[in-house]
Amino acid sequence: MLSANDKPSTTTSNGLTSNLYGGCTAQPQSRHTGPKAYMRNHAMNSESSLQHIWIVTGPAGSGKTTVAKNLQAEMGLPFLEGDDFHPPANKEKMANGIPLTDADRWDWLISLRDAAIDILTKPPSTETETTAAVDGTLPPPTGVIMSCSALKLKYRDVIRVAEYYNPSLRIHFIYLKADEKTLMERVNGRASHYMKGNMVHSQFEALEDPSDEVDVLAVDVSVPPDVVQRSVSDVVKKKLAEYNS
Repeated sequence: MLSANDKPSTTTSNGLTSNLYGGCTAQPQSRHTGPKAYMRNHAMNSESSLQHIWIVTGPAGSGKTTVAKNLQAEMGLPFLEGDDFHPPANKEKMANGIPLTDADRWDWLISLRDAAIDILTKPPSTETETTAAVDGTLPPPTGVIMSCSALKLKYRDVIRVAEYYNPSLRIHFIYLKADEKTLMERVNGRASHYMKGNMVHSQFEALEDPSDEVDVLAVDVSVPPDVVQRSVSDVVKKKLAEYNS
């Protein structure tokens, strides 16, 4: 069940276009000295061409999608929304306040992981290889961003399997951390979302805090959104700088 066999798919199925930093974006992004610049410099300067999977994780209400999309805009990388990979049966259970079981999550986690691997490892077609030197066709992106609750260690380990088969891949979990009361209030304030407030409690019961895990970057999200995003940008920039030191 934890097979990491690649299932090649195109990187443009979501309408994303490649940019000069090895990433993809739905619209042009302004230049700055944030994570995107480090991704570019890393790709140019590192001895081996590394790729990164950035998993924005945390319980319901922590702001995973918002943070991940802002990071996508900064870095110009493809984004995978974890909720989109849940089958209808899972969404129905959560909408009815029924916690998901481990069995419910395995296929979801594997599908999400494999989608990231597909984006990062799909080889160019023969035609692309022939014309690459002429038209400047770009290689796969240097990274991918995904949102995923990944509450338990064993769930995170499903994603980590990707590294076992690719020595040039680095996994990073960006853990959005806040207390249960704060996240409960946020979820209860959502007008239209299948995740209900009572699910926050069940997720905290299942949560195995990953703060001490070596590939986890913990960020406090009990502060205003702009502060959260600056903190996320800073930890990503710092992590990328480690590969250029």
